[in-house]
Amino acid sequence: MPCAVAVPNSPIFSPSTRISSLFGKPSSSSSLSPRIHGTPPPPPPQSLASTLSTSSQSSSLSLLIQNKVDGDGSVLKRKWPLRIDIPSTAGLGGFKLDTPRGEDRLDEVVVEGESYSVYCKRGRRGCVMEDRYSAVVDINGDSSRALFGVFDGHGGAKAAEFAAKNLGNNIVREFSRRCEEDVESSIRNGYLTTDAEFLKEDHGGGACCVTALIRNGDLVVSNAGDCRAVMCLGGAAEALTSDHRPSRKDEKERIEALGGYVDCYPGVWRIQGSLAVSRGIGDRTYKQWVTAEPETRVVKINPECEFLILASDGLWDKVSNQEAVDIVRPLCVGVDKPEPFSACKKLAELSVRRGSMDDISVMVIHLGRFVL
Repeated sequence: MPCAVAVPNSPIFSPSTRISSLFGKPSSSSSLSPRIHGTPPPPPPQSLASTLSTSSQSSSLSLLIQNKVDGDGSVLKRKWPLRIDIPSTAGLGGFKLDTPRGEDRLDEVVVEGESYSVYCKRGRRGCVMEDRYSAVVDINGDSSRALFGVFDGHGGAKAAEFAAKNLGNNIVREFSRRCEEDVESSIRNGYLTTDAEFLKEDHGGGACCVTALIRNGDLVVSNAGDCRAVMCLGGAAEALTSDHRPSRKDEKERIEALGGYVDCYPGVWRIQGSLAVSRGIGDRTYKQWVTAEPETRVVKINPECEFLILASDGLWDKVSNQEAVDIVRPLCVGVDKPEPFSACKKLAELSVRRGSMDDISVMVIHLGRFVL
C-alpha cells in the first residue's frame, strides 16, 4: 500500500525542498498506521534515495507532521543573554496552544504523489502549523481504491495530527466489519470512533476534516467542519461539501436545541461566543454542541470528473470555488505535462495576496486515473 510521509525534522524537508514521489511497497501488516517521528531524527543519510527507501517501507498513510514554533516573544538586545525565544501560549478563541520546542521551523511543505499533489503553507497568524493531510493509494493492493484527507486544527495541532494518523485506519476498519455497500455508516462510525479516541487523550483543541474515499469507481466525500471539497466537472466547479459553521441555519438550530447559543463576535458567528465551527474532531469543552458526525456525498466518477480539490478554510475564505477550478484546470487538464503542484501553490499564494493570515493546505487529486 504505497504512501508518502512528510516529517518535520527530516533533513529532506525544508522550506525549499520538493519531494517528487515517496511510494514504496506495502508492509506485511494490514494496518494503515503511519510511522510518526516526534523527536529529531538521527544524522541525515548519505543520499536522498536511501532516506526515501527507509521511510516508505512500513508507512501506510502520508501524514503531514510539522509542528513549528514562530516565537513571538520580544528579543532582548543585550550583551547577555544574546537571545531569548519565548514560544507563545496565547490560544485561539480561548484555547491554549500545545507549542513544541526544539523543532525545525517550516513555513511550507511540498509533496507530489502518483495521483495527487499537496502544498501546505503556515499562516502569519499562528506560531505553529496546525494543518495536516493524509493520503494512501492502492488500498490492499487495489489500484482503484484510495483515501485522501485534509485536517485543519484549532487550539493546537494535536487533533489534526491525531485525525490524520487514525481516521483512515478507522474508516477502513469499519468497512471490513460491515457490508461493503454500507458506505455512509462506515464513514460515519470511522469519524465518531476517531473523535471518541481523541477525547481520551489529554489534549485540547479540535480539527475540521474533509476526506475523499475512492472505491469501485465511486468518489465518497465527507466533511466535519469547514474544510471543503470542490470537484471540476468539465470546467465547472461543484462543491461536494457544505461548511459546518454556526451561521448555517440548520447548525444554529441544532446547537440551540441542545442548550447552546450562537452569537456574532467579533464579526464571526461562534458557539458560546468562542468556537467558529460547529462540527469536528475534539473540542472537548464544546462537545455538547460540536459533533464529529460527517455529512457524506457519493458521486460516480466519469470522464467529465477531471480533478478534486481538498483544502482548508485558509484557501476558501479568500478564493471562490470557481476561481480555484479556473486556476487549476489550465495546469492539469489537456496538457502534455500536468503541473498539479504548481496549481496548489498558486491557489495558496492567491489566498495570501488577498490577506489570508491562516494556515493554508491545498490538495489536488487527479480523478482520471480512477475512472472504471
